Amino acid sequence: MQLRAVVGVKNCIDYNVKVRVKDNAVVKDVKHGINPFDEIAVEAAVKLKEAKVVTEIIAVTIGKTKDVEVLRRAMASGADKAVHVVSEKETEPLTVAKVFSKLHEELKPDVYLFGKQAIDDDACQTPQMLAALLGLPQGTFASAIDVADDKKSVQVTREVDDGLQVLNLSMPAVISCDLRLNTPRFPTLPNIMKAKKKPVDTKKIEDLGVDATPRLETLTVEEPPVRKGGGRVASVDELVDKLKNEAKAI
Repeated sequence: MQLRAVVGVKNCIDYNVKVRVKDNAVVKDVKHGINPFDEIAVEAAVKLKEAKVVTEIIAVTIGKTKDVEVLRRAMASGADKAVHVVSEKETEPLTVAKVFSKLHEELKPDVYLFGKQAIDDDACQTPQMLAALLGLPQGTFASAIDVADDKKSVQVTREVDDGLQVLNLSMPAVISCDLRLNTPRFPTLPNIMKAKKKPVDTKKIEDLGVDATPRLETLTVEEPPVRKGGGRVASVDELVDKLKNEAKAI
C-alpha cells in the first residue's frame, strides 16, 4: 500500500534574526527561511519514507513568488514534489486551510504534516482548521508518530500538561509537529543543487476560488519595552510590598 504525505511549509523571518519595527510594521527586508517547525514536519515525512511507510512527499506553500525558496529547501531535504500557490497578499490561517482543502482532491494525501505553529504570527491554527474543513481526525503537537502495519491508522503521542496523551487516528489524518519530534537534518550540497532544477507546480490562489482578503486588521506594531534591571530587597516584607504595589503581581 502506497502512502502519500503532504507537508505544509511557510516562509518566515529567519529565527536567528533580531526582529525590528519601523513605521508601525515589522521590517521584512531581512533574511528569511523555512519555518523551523515546518522543517520538523519535513523531517518527519522523510523519516516515514526512509521507513518505507510513505512513498511520496509533496511540499506545499502558500505565499508570494519569492517564497518558492522554502519549497527548494524542502525538496533538498527529501520532498519529492512541490506545489506553490501564489498569493501576493498576506495569507491568514483560515485562508491557508481553505487552500489545502481545495488541493485535497488533487493531491489525495494519506497524511498531512504541519509545524505546530509559524514563528511569525504564532497563530497555531492552520492544521486544526484544515481538519475541521475536511472532517479529518487530527493529532496536534506530536512528539511521536507511528503508522500501523496495515497503514490504515496512525498513532500520535502528544505532550499535554499532565503527561503524554496517545491518539489513534484513522487515515487520512492531519498532524502538527512539535519541537521534540525530531531534529531536522541539514540538506547536502548535491541535494540543494538538484532541488534548484526540480519543477514546481505553480498555481494562483484566485484560480482555486479562495478569497485571500484579510479578515484581521493590525492596529499597531511595537517593540517590547526594554526590561529594567533587577534589584535586591532587604526583607520578605519589602519583597511582598514591591510585588503588591509596584509589580501588581499579588
